[in-house]
Amino acid sequence: MATKKTLVMGASNDPGRYAYKAVKMLQRFGHPVVAMGKREDDIDGIKVEQGAAPFDGVNTVTLYLNPVNQRQYYDYIIGLKPNRVIFNPGTENPDLYALLRENNIEFEVGCTLVMLSINQY
Repeated sequence: MATKKTLVMGASNDPGRYAYKAVKMLQRFGHPVVAMGKREDDIDGIKVEQGAAPFDGVNTVTLYLNPVNQRQYYDYIIGLKPNRVIFNPGTENPDLYALLRENNIEFEVGCTLVMLSINQY
């Protein structure tokens, strides 16, 4: 299985949050993980950056931000030039879908945790 460097947007060190679970599961499946959230933090050695950090080589962006909170990051996401963006439940955003299409970036509406667990990541 090829590894895919993944940016988790909306990361939190709260174990009850799905973004936290995604960071942990991505690590467990051997994918390099970078993370950004509302505040600088740490999830078992993964530094959570506050805001739009300049990450290189991101293959996949997985969103845990609602559509309103995504708006400020449209240019940032497109500027990362990921191969794809995953819209987890509650993050669906037709406006961002259109921008991604215009920039030839694939996107999926699904659950990162499920995709990993059924080897469809």
